[in-house]
Amino acid sequence: MKVLKKTLFWLLVILPVIILLLYIFDYGYILKGLKVTYLTGHTTAYIDDHPQFSNRTIEAGKPQPWPLHKDYNSVKATPGLQEINEDLNTIALLIIKNDSIWYEDYAGEFGKDSRTNSFSMAKSITAALLGKAIFEGKIEGLEQPVADFFPQFDRRLTVGDLASMASGLNWNESYYNPFSMTAEAYFGDDLRELILDLEVTETPGQEFEYLSGNTQLLGMVLEKATGKTLAEYLSDSFWKPLGMRNDALWQLDSEERGMEKAYCCIASSARNFARFGKLYKDFGKWQEKQLLDSAFVAKSIRPRFEKSPHYGYGLWLEEYKGKKIFYMRGILGQYVIVVPEDDLIITRLGKEKMSKPEGEEHSKDFYIYIEEVYKMLNQPL
Repeated sequence: MKVLKKTLFWLLVILPVIILLLYIFDYGYILKGLKVTYLTGHTTAYIDDHPQFSNRTIEAGKPQPWPLHKDYNSVKATPGLQEINEDLNTIALLIIKNDSIWYEDYAGEFGKDSRTNSFSMAKSITAALLGKAIFEGKIEGLEQPVADFFPQFDRRLTVGDLASMASGLNWNESYYNPFSMTAEAYFGDDLRELILDLEVTETPGQEFEYLSGNTQLLGMVLEKATGKTLAEYLSDSFWKPLGMRNDALWQLDSEERGMEKAYCCIASSARNFARFGKLYKDFGKWQEKQLLDSAFVAKSIRPRFEKSPHYGYGLWLEEYKGKKIFYMRGILGQYVIVVPEDDLIITRLGKEKMSKPEGEEHSKDFYIYIEEVYKMLNQPL
């Protein structure tokens, strides 16, 4: 009986007070976070959470189907690949060899048209939009100051600094602290206000520091430079020209003001995401049309900083067993991995990934996917 009374006291008195305090101190987004995660049986963001948010449609045009390789799905996944797929809840694995789908597999209710969260692969796509805006003359170049669009920022800060994660902004990149900027960006309702409160506190353009706020500010620059929403500009720039199989969704901070989460959260399929790998592999050319400046692509897939060889402009980089690799990645093991010299693209979507060894920049599963795919191909790595 005493336990019941304490529970009722908590529910009727203490809990409302906590909720009131959260709103008073501008932490009301935490309640949205609890609703989206714990009340749906999750402990954090998850791959098919887009129905919990407002979204803007990224419209597709006429589909351009991927060709199927002559050996399509003729080889089974290796035991090692099967094991990691089961352990990490892989929901889509796509292997594209010589621009044709060589292998694909989906788990459970997921299939070719399933839309799941890109998470931070969206950072690579937003960086591609920067390249497009430069190509079209809407932005002068990587060295254009952010202050040309938002005068309150230090004029030393450039759009290239944002794309290469070298801004010097005072953003707190913490994923599991409910009071962090990243949590507020994900569950809050005013990204623009959050970003415009940031300041440059370290010298820009000097060193790599991965901050989601960089990409969100870059998204705001793109809005101003193009006069379009990010979803509209992405549709016009890539979704339609690349012949995406279907429409995608980009999560918004709110229905009323509607700013896309530029650093995150494009809901689409493995087949669609893989097209960005091919676009960059082919240095911005798609079906004989140049969608991105080849020089911009070349710069994107090279390290900007010698002491940070793992990142270029919007893309992760690695040299593994003599092969130069670039890739897009999301927090739960969303990957578009490109090995240009072997004309190979590996796209993996799923619910979990392995941790990164201390001092390393790439997760262990990243290497396992590459190793096992090369075994499937019966090709030396």
